[in-house]
Order: sequence, then C-alpha cells, then structure tokens
Amino acid sequence: MASIVKRGNKFRAQISLYKRGEHKKLTKTFDNKSDAKRWALENELEKGNGKQLAERTTTFAEFFENWIHIIKKNDVKETTFQNYLRTSNIVKKLFGDIQLKDLNDIVVQRKIDEYAKNHSRKTTHEVLLKIKTALRDAYARGYLATDFASLVKTRGKELPKRNKSLSITDFKKLRTYLLQNTDNEFNVLALLALETGMRRGELLGIRPENLFEYGIEVRHSISPTSEDTSLKIKNSKRDVSINQEVYNLLQAIPVKDNGYIFDSNGFHQSADLAKLLKKLDIPKTTFHGLRDTHASFLFSQDINIAYVSKRLGHINIQTTQNYYLELMPEKKHQQDADALNLLNSLSN
Repeated sequence: MASIVKRGNKFRAQISLYKRGEHKKLTKTFDNKSDAKRWALENELEKGNGKQLAERTTTFAEFFENWIHIIKKNDVKETTFQNYLRTSNIVKKLFGDIQLKDLNDIVVQRKIDEYAKNHSRKTTHEVLLKIKTALRDAYARGYLATDFASLVKTRGKELPKRNKSLSITDFKKLRTYLLQNTDNEFNVLALLALETGMRRGELLGIRPENLFEYGIEVRHSISPTSEDTSLKIKNSKRDVSINQEVYNLLQAIPVKDNGYIFDSNGFHQSADLAKLLKKLDIPKTTFHGLRDTHASFLFSQDINIAYVSKRLGHINIQTTQNYYLELMPEKKHQQDADALNLLNSLSN
C-alpha cells in the first residue's frame, strides 16, 4: 500500500512492489500532498490486474477526486472536466469519510436520496451518472467487492421546465421590440438567439471573421467555467443563415478587445432577459428558451425536421425530436381542431 511521508516542506510518496520474489520500493518527492497521493494511486493502479484489497480503506471521496484527475482529465473536454470537479465537491460533502469497503447500493442510495431532497431529478441524475462511472471503475480495479452501481436509482423532484418556448404571439411581440431597440447590444444578442436558435456560448463566440453574407459560421463557444472555446459536439460546427437586416446590425457592433463581437457581461443573459420580458408583460423563460422558441416556431411553420436539426447543431434528428418537438400553443390548438374535424368527417 502506498505511503505519504512529509519531509520538511516536501512530501515523499512510496509504494511497495513485489516482482519475481523480491520486495522493492518506488519513491518520488512532491511539493504538495495531493500530487503525491495521485502519483501513488496511479502507480498502484498499474501494479497488476489482481484485486487491490488494501485500497478498499481509501475513502470514496478521495478515490473519486484522484480518479477524475488521473483517469478522466485526459479523456474529456475541459468543460466536462469542470463538471467532474464540481461533482467531486458534492461527493466530499455527501460521503465524507466513508471508505470504499463500506460502500454498497443501500449506502449510496441513501446519500443520493439525501442530495435529491434539495435538487431536481435532472441534476441528481447527472451527479449519479458520474458517481456510477467511478463505482464501476473501482469495482473493475478490485476496490469494491461487488458491482452494485446499477442498483442505485435516480430520485428527485420533476421541476417545471424553465426553458419554455414563447407562444407565437409573444415571439412576434418580443421580436418587434428588439428590432425597434437595437441601440442596446443585449437586444441584438437576444434577437440573434430568436433568429438563429444558436446556443448562448455560440453567440458569445462570434468573431467578425465568422460573418458572411448573409450568415454566421458557428466555430466557437464561450463558457463561464472554462477557457476552452471548442464547440459542444462535432455537429455544432455549422453555418446558420440570417436575413440582411440582422446581418447589418451585427456588422455595426464594435468588436471587443478580445476579438469577439459580443461582451459576455458576466454571463447574466437570462437575468437580463427576465427583466425585459417582465417589462413587456411576456411570460418568463431563460435565455436558452429563446433557442427553444426558434425551434418551435420553425416546427409551427412545417419546416422540415432534418433542416431544423442541422440548423440547431444537433448530433442527429432523434435529439431534435426528443427535446424540441414541443409545439407552440397556437399550433397545438390548431392541430387539435384538425384532428377532431378529421374524426368527425368519418361519421358523415
């Protein structure tokens, strides 16, 4: 089993090796204890394929933290890694000093249920997925006696959807206001969200060289949690058409010192939108809800779903059907009437 010894201001990590009947030790010195622990764990993982029983006294919180730095960091995008870091803090609070040897499905389920009391089902599910992945990895390495991850279930409240699409009436009302008040840069940003269905990060990532007549090359995405500006998925790289009026508005905005057209403004776009919607007496939605509104409007006009999927930058049409095939109220009412008329015609 690895040992960490403090010597002055340094930390010496040491692991025991057994090969061909000889006991040997591998040591290395670090400036801080966390780096020493990670090095020790990494080398322990490489010692062999046998059951690593000694590691079962490691706390799950410590294992999870080391696991994301050693295993996940180089396998995922920076933004995804930041999500793992946030989950690591949650794991520390939930599991405390509980060791791997003391984990089972009941223990983990109770902790997840505790977390679910104050979080939505969706948020709980995202946390549990990362915990399950770590548990399966721990089992594969022999740190857990049984593979119980699949037995743990997601709990939590089904909260009302925050990213609600606006009705056609409110969509037109908001769009008209934004077009009449383009002296405010945020209004142009919101208008562009309505006109293109682009994600907030993609809008904030627009550079002058990404503009063409009349459209936008989607090539970057700005995040509040990472310096990584790469796009969310491969299909996110796309060209989105816009009309000449919107194109001219974009051309008129002074480019910022960092090379982008829009100021990220502390990523407070949803709060700014909430104030504007309240002023216009339009039901509240998030900034991402403008993307939903764009998609819903296109569906209401019977635009081909394959085109909508490509315009939104989805990985496939199924994603579009799963998340954006929610009709606006006016369209739903019309289809209800059409369905009833069709059924009534059968009686004639």
